[in-house]
Amino acid sequence: MTPPLGPWLLPGHVRQHPRVPGGLHPAAVLFDRDGTLVADVPYNGDPSRVTLMPGAREAVDAVRAAGVPVGVVTNQSGVARGLLTRRDVEVVRLRVEELLGPFAVWAVCPHGPGEGCACRKPAPGLILAACRRLAVPPERTAVIGDIGADMEAARAAGARGVLVPTAVTRAVETATADVTAPDLPTAVRLVLGSAVTAREPR
Repeated sequence: MTPPLGPWLLPGHVRQHPRVPGGLHPAAVLFDRDGTLVADVPYNGDPSRVTLMPGAREAVDAVRAAGVPVGVVTNQSGVARGLLTRRDVEVVRLRVEELLGPFAVWAVCPHGPGEGCACRKPAPGLILAACRRLAVPPERTAVIGDIGADMEAARAAGARGVLVPTAVTRAVETATADVTAPDLPTAVRLVLGSAVTAREPR
């Protein structure tokens, strides 16, 4: 039997991050790319068309300021469809990093829906691969995305998912998400501050 297809792990900037005593923060925060960090331009291989979603810079900066590794997990079926090359994916990655700074890991699924890979969200493979690269447990990892597939992948990996709905998020996806946030900075505050908030008097 042919083994399941795996993801691309693009060059990241893995650094030793300070350990947070008592496990108050997640071990890593992974963001979806299109519709979460940057506007969703279908099958985009043009870095000039990359624009940030509201609050993206603030959110990513807050994760880094907490000493938590930050990564990206993204489906890019345009590769399988012949609409994108690996170089296209790379140049868009570089533009995102120009706008948001370096990420510790990029896990990319280049496969189409019918290829039987283990990484295309809602499968958990992208999250598990990113966690292996970062040497962090999935159960201490947070995943922030804009659609149900992101949340299903997080759940399947044993990670915590936070949905930030947009105009394209279906009502059923919002209704079935374990946690939702109105924007990216709020989502990050939820994953970074929940343990601290729980100790504060109400």
